[in-house]
Amino acid sequence: MKDNKVILHATDLDGFLKDNDKELISKVGTLYERSLKACDVIDNTTDEATLNEAKQELVASSSEIGRFLKSSLNTEKNIHVYCFESPEEQHGEASRLIAKLRDPKTGHEEFLYYIQRAYELMFSFVFSDRALKENKRSIITMTPVTNPCRNYAVHRVPNTDLLTKDAVMCVMLRGALLPSMIISKEIQDYSADGRITPFALFKIKRDETKKESNMDYVLDLDKSFFNLRELDGKDLIFADPMNATGGSLVTIVKYLKDNGVKPKSVKFINVISALKGALRIVRAIEGCEVYTLWMDPILNDAAYILPGLGDAGDRLNGMDLPGNPRNMIQLIADYGSNINNLYRSQVKKIEETVLG
Repeated sequence: MKDNKVILHATDLDGFLKDNDKELISKVGTLYERSLKACDVIDNTTDEATLNEAKQELVASSSEIGRFLKSSLNTEKNIHVYCFESPEEQHGEASRLIAKLRDPKTGHEEFLYYIQRAYELMFSFVFSDRALKENKRSIITMTPVTNPCRNYAVHRVPNTDLLTKDAVMCVMLRGALLPSMIISKEIQDYSADGRITPFALFKIKRDETKKESNMDYVLDLDKSFFNLRELDGKDLIFADPMNATGGSLVTIVKYLKDNGVKPKSVKFINVISALKGALRIVRAIEGCEVYTLWMDPILNDAAYILPGLGDAGDRLNGMDLPGNPRNMIQLIADYGSNINNLYRSQVKKIEETVLG
């Protein structure tokens, strides 16, 4: 710890991966080289026949990688990939969302919309689908129709309360702010009593001047907002669009456990997770479960996911000015009135957490 910062170095993460994990990561890296060659041709050729051949090669390579990942992760009970576990009829929706999120032409407002759709889908995957199988409850809803009398409707919905009653949303700033609010609102909407989850806010970032091999993960305690006692024995939910190396989550959970927090469970919910990050997290954090909409194969030297979707934090929130990063309240204000009104209960809870 330095200047009230907790720093985890890349070397601190080296020992978690098993030998067969490293072999798996190496194998999928070799497979992805085929995709990279096709990408290079697509980006540089002007010949139509060559272009079509490269596109077919990319499709074949991607299919091969998908089959390999699904087969390799079949025995990893704590890593859950949407398209590996959900009915095939639902896979098209996941593919559509990922395609939109990856596309550089998807602007800020559209990106926000597709992130919302992705996390609503992930909430169903993690919580409501399971609750639907195990337990349902009836809700009676008043309708606007009053002729010949006030009408009420009955609906059977998943009873997620048993799965979420002890949940705390743990926000890994800053790309994780909106995803955490979405998951919290889904918990509220499914709850029998409209429960609003408590929030814990962790100011953590990677040192982007470094490569994966010497990366530092810096948790700034002075700019974080949490109460250790309120996290003990709770179901800790982390929602972050991208899981690259897993280093940020490991840093936070290691700090909590080193300070006496014993979580009831830890769940990490991503839109895209790299194979390496998913494996590292379930090895480093006992009992932690990783849920991801999409599994990408490798990282580049700068620890960015390939093929990835760029910097999700910047695409969600816009870039901070040099030397002037926005605080939590500023980030929420930048979302605008529509999102703030949609997630007003969550915004209020976050403001209470930050401002007391």
